Amino acid sequence: MELTECVSQQPGGLGAPTEIKGMAHVDGGPRLGAVLGQPCIFKLVLLGSGSVGKSSLALRYVKNDFKSILPTVGCAFFTKVVDLGAASLKFEIWDTAGQEKYHSVCHLYFRGANAALLVYDITRKDSFCKVQQWLKDLEEEFHPGEVVVMLVGNKTDLSEEREVTFEEGKEFAESKGLLFMETSAKLNHQVTEVFSAVARELLQREERKEGQRQLGDPRLVLKERPLGRGRCCAR
Repeated sequence: MELTECVSQQPGGLGAPTEIKGMAHVDGGPRLGAVLGQPCIFKLVLLGSGSVGKSSLALRYVKNDFKSILPTVGCAFFTKVVDLGAASLKFEIWDTAGQEKYHSVCHLYFRGANAALLVYDITRKDSFCKVQQWLKDLEEEFHPGEVVVMLVGNKTDLSEEREVTFEEGKEFAESKGLLFMETSAKLNHQVTEVFSAVARELLQREERKEGQRQLGDPRLVLKERPLGRGRCCAR
């Protein structure tokens, strides 16, 4: 497991993304130093308003820790290998800044992504509306079904202050074909389950693609983009 800040602070501006140990790339391109036998590498981005708990979810998942965190500036970078029993994969997790002033720049970080978590705070209706805008941004960047997207309602530990019902989140997710869960980073409620569900969906899609390749499915050839999405070093 690794936890690495991926920005260099610069006076009066956003930190520039940097390459981490020759492996992390904003555009999701091929990784350097990959060797046969390593797990598949997938890029996952966390999107949502400020203070909804994106960094807390990432920190809880990667380090099993929870603490007060200052607002993310630009982007923070995490990695973790996910063991699903019969298979494993490596997540490159990009935790983006939620402040509105960084919205346009954050598009740079989700390019080349294989999966995205759209995170909102169940106690803030405005944050739920904001993830709908993030979904539109993803739809403009990717083809339908190209990215695994999960809607995540965080802070269930504050359920008495809830402004977004479970049913609202579930109905919106179902209407858009998204995965959906509610979590509490503070209580470690369903945090691992969120990332595991995304990992399983990614691997299932890779298996389906592999099956189509072996059958020579022409539809797959037409839909595929240049190498850089869903990298698997074990092939």
